[in-house]
Amino acid sequence: MKYERLDRLYNFFLERYFTKPHSKSRWLRNHKRRATPLAITMVSTIKSYTILPIIIPSTPAFSKATTHTLYLQPHTPKIPTEADSRSLFLVNVPVDSTAVHLRGIFANLLGAVGRVDDVLLDGEKNRTTSPALIAPAPVPSKKRKRVQENANLELDDALPEIWDRSLHRSGSTAIVVFVDTRSAEAVLKAITKIHKSEKSGQWPTWGAGIKDKVPTLGSARYANHHTLRYPDTQTLQMNVDAFMTVFNAREETKKLEDGKRRNMPDEDGFVTVTRGGRIGPARREDAEEKRKEMEEREEKKRMDRESEGFYRFQVREKRKKEQGELIKQFEEDKRRVEKLREVRGRKGKA
Repeated sequence: MKYERLDRLYNFFLERYFTKPHSKSRWLRNHKRRATPLAITMVSTIKSYTILPIIIPSTPAFSKATTHTLYLQPHTPKIPTEADSRSLFLVNVPVDSTAVHLRGIFANLLGAVGRVDDVLLDGEKNRTTSPALIAPAPVPSKKRKRVQENANLELDDALPEIWDRSLHRSGSTAIVVFVDTRSAEAVLKAITKIHKSEKSGQWPTWGAGIKDKVPTLGSARYANHHTLRYPDTQTLQMNVDAFMTVFNAREETKKLEDGKRRNMPDEDGFVTVTRGGRIGPARREDAEEKRKEMEEREEKKRMDRESEGFYRFQVREKRKKEQGELIKQFEEDKRRVEKLREVRGRKGKA
C-alpha cells in the first residue's frame, strides 16, 4: 500500500508539472520564458580573467570539432618586472601547446604576425628564463658575466632531449610577452569585441596554418621518441665531454670562491670555516724557503740543549759544579772577613 501511494503521487506531479503544464503554474511559464535568452548569452569574463574560446578541429581520434576555453589576464607577478605591462598570463592552455600555436592564435586575433615577443610555457626545464621576464638590477659587470657563464654551463650540462615535442598537464599556464603594451591591450579588446558580436565563427582555430612548423603527434611522435632514446656513439661522447668540462669548470670556480671566503667575516662578524689552512696555498719557492728556516731553527735549538745539558747526568754535574763554586766563593768570603777582623783588633789594642 505504501509503495502504491508513492507511485500515484509521483505520477500526479509528473503529469501536472512536466507532461501537461497547468495554466496556474507560474514558475513553469516563467522558466520557459527565460530559457531561450539564457542559452544564447555567453559569459565574457570571470573575475579578472577574459574568456577566449578556441575551436579545436577534428582529428582521426575524434571526428567532431570541439571548443577549448582559454583564460587570459594581465601578468601581475609578486616580484614586478620590466615586461609586466606588455605580458598576458594564460590559464588552461591545451595539453599540446607550443609557442608556435600561441603565436598563431594571437596573430589571428591581432591580424598581424610578429607582435609576440616571447612565450614561456609552464614546465619548460631546459630553457633559460626569458630576458624580458627578468627585472633589470644594478649588477657589476664581472658578476653579470659570471652569472651568464654559469647559465651557459648549465645548458651545456643538460641531458639530450628524448622527446621532439613536450606535452603539458591539463590546466597548465603560460606567459606571453608582446612587443609593446598596445599589442597586449589589443588582444583583450579583440576578444571582448567578438563576445559582443556573438559570432562564434570568429573564434581562432587551434593549429591553423602551422602544420609543418611543429612536430606531429600520434604514432610518429613515439617512433621518433624511440629513435632519440638510443643516440649514436658520437652524440654520447659529445655529451660526456660537455659534462666533464662543466664539472671541471665548477670545481675551479668552487676553489676560487673558497679561497676568497677564507678568513673573511660575514655580515654578523662570524668567520666561515672552510677546508684548508688559515693561509692560502703558497708558491713552491716560498715553501722551500720556509722549510729551510724551520730546519735551521730546529738545529739551533738542538745545539743549545746539548750545550746546556740535555741528558740527566749532565744536569747533575752542572748542579754539582755550581754548588762547588758557591761553596768556594763562601769560604773565600769567610777568610776575607776574618782577616778584616784581625786587622781591626790589632789597631784597637795599639
